[in-house]
Amino acid sequence: MNLRSVWLITYAERRDGIGITHHVFPIDHTKNEETKLKLSTFVGASFTLLVATSSVHAVTSYKEFAVALAQKAVSHVKKNGIETACKDFADPGAGFIQGELYVFVQDMQAKMICHGTNAKLNGKDLSSLKDVDGKFFSKDMATLAKIKGSGWIEYQWVNPVTKVIEPKASYVEKVDDNTWLGVGIYRK
Repeated sequence: MNLRSVWLITYAERRDGIGITHHVFPIDHTKNEETKLKLSTFVGASFTLLVATSSVHAVTSYKEFAVALAQKAVSHVKKNGIETACKDFADPGAGFIQGELYVFVQDMQAKMICHGTNAKLNGKDLSSLKDVDGKFFSKDMATLAKIKGSGWIEYQWVNPVTKVIEPKASYVEKVDDNTWLGVGIYRK
């Protein structure tokens, strides 16, 4: 049987913030009949994007979502202060942890201010931290935020959902002269 998957990526603007879900549906292309997917109607303002399993399309959508989540987090820090924002970034109900996506905040010397899913990293100097390939990714992120203000860094990191080291790309954005934050996607 020749099965192919279709990803359904849903982005919804909720009252408490942005949210994303993804679903994979197997489709049997051996049949001549047209495959139909029935989609539920979502309450509130939302849109649905149907993407065939091309990793380029799926990653592009997740990249856009990571940027949106990071920009929402920057606004949240500026409006509420770093202490309140960090509490919210670690609260699964606050809208800043979305499956494998979460917010982390560091200073310009690559010291972790707060990590959305791993509080053990809070307060640690990560400037000498290397990934499995020997890349000083945290230091690279701080440099990128200082010089360009925002952008993407690729590295290897433990996925909080699978607990496995996976390729990751993080979007980082400068909050102010002393602070930047990031949101990453796992590139399976």
